[in-house]
Amino acid sequence: MNFDNLFSIDGKVALVTGGSRGIGEMIAAGFLANGAKVYISSRKSDVCDATAARLMEQFGGDCISVPANLAEIDGIDALATEIERQETQLDILVNNAGVSWGAPIEDFPEMGWDKVMDTNVKGVFFTVQRLLGLLEASGTEADPARVINIGSIDGIKAPAFETFSYGPSKAAVHYLTRHLGGQLVDRNIVVNAIAPGPFPTWMLSTGVGGGGDIENTDWDAVARSNPRKRVGTPEDIAGIAIFLSSRAGAFTVGEVITCDGGIVVR
Repeated sequence: MNFDNLFSIDGKVALVTGGSRGIGEMIAAGFLANGAKVYISSRKSDVCDATAARLMEQFGGDCISVPANLAEIDGIDALATEIERQETQLDILVNNAGVSWGAPIEDFPEMGWDKVMDTNVKGVFFTVQRLLGLLEASGTEADPARVINIGSIDGIKAPAFETFSYGPSKAAVHYLTRHLGGQLVDRNIVVNAIAPGPFPTWMLSTGVGGGGDIENTDWDAVARSNPRKRVGTPEDIAGIAIFLSSRAGAFTVGEVITCDGGIVVR
């Protein structure tokens, strides 16, 4: 038995898609603070660059911005090409990039279905596909490469919001995680998913009436409806991601782990 460095990710190379804000930024920050080299990606280059600079200033280490639109194959190819140019292997891939769309069922547009499915499901699959070579170069029997897909409790329990394509897209991510987990485990790539609940993000702020203004959203009101009486913190989501990326999580395959304060079980 060896319990030294059980939760260590020091020296590992990680890519966090959708890493310029929200849950992706929280995970990227946790990785940096624990010694990983982190690439972050998002559609808007100025925001992605600014987040990378801010995280390095706060936590040290290397955080590299690689902007890309992961709803499109060309964007996924461009991201993979840039990572391949800079690295010979990729230890951790966090598929966090995602979008939502809300509208009454009578008015829900085709675009609100296609954009969400393209980004949240197709983007996850083809990002894994395009980065398989780097993941395989990292993975060994003792220390496999890790893929962490960010799902949602909305893919487990129907939400109150009129986001008709979002929940199904996240349910698909959960199932895709199990399928990829079974297919890739023999190639020393371990795939799991996290299903977050309420976190103080731009996306949730738009759903609870905050209009995307994270600082002025009434998070206390959101917290009152949660069994734990609070919303999630960076430590909560980064902690699970670090567990799944470390020696501690090397024997966990194809699982969807909720991080929601007890909403699903209540």
